[in-house]
Order: sequence, then C-alpha cells, then structure tokens
Amino acid sequence: MSHLPSCPKCNSEYTYEDGTLLICPECAHEWSADAAAEGDSNAKVIKDAVGNVLQDGDTVSVIKDLKVKGSSLVVKVGTKVKNIRLVKGDHDIDCKIDGIGAMKLKSEFVKKA
Repeated sequence: MSHLPSCPKCNSEYTYEDGTLLICPECAHEWSADAAAEGDSNAKVIKDAVGNVLQDGDTVSVIKDLKVKGSSLVVKVGTKVKNIRLVKGDHDIDCKIDGIGAMKLKSEFVKKA
C-alpha cells in the first residue's frame, strides 16, 4: 500500500485519493496530488526563537519589546498571539494582536506557547 502525504492544512494522516485529488476527511481540504509532490520538496520549515517548529493556528508569545513601525505603539514582552498564519517572506508570521491590530512578525522574535 502506498503512503499518502498528510493534509497540508491540519496535518491529518487520514488522507485518501479521489481521482486526481487528495482529500482530508477531518477538515475537508482538497488538493492536487501533483501539488503535494512539488510542495514536499519546496516546503520551508519555520521555527521560533527556541527552535520549535511553528504551524498555522499556533499560539506564540513575543520574547522582545517590538516597536510598531509608523506609530508609537509597542508590542510588549510576553504578549500572546493566538491563531498565527505562516506566510512567505522576511516577516513570516501573519497575525492579529489585541489592541494593535493585524501585523506581520518575524519568527525569531516569538516562542511557541
């Protein structure tokens, strides 16, 4: 029996094939088998300041006071950020911080909570 890749959205190992698509029964995510093969070789692992691997939906806490560019606001040490989203680029975490709003963070300034 061939091993199918885990779901890229929720990491469920119970994926199955339906024609040319792979389907996750837990989150109902569908993706192309060709895209899954290409994605495995190009996947970049994003780690926090301590070395823990980050995933979409994780909760992290800030380890350093961060000035918000263009305003006088500061994200204080220990601020918890829930439900992060990983994106490509220099600032690889997209999130919403209570009291400040939507912003992007660098993974080197957070640790997994």
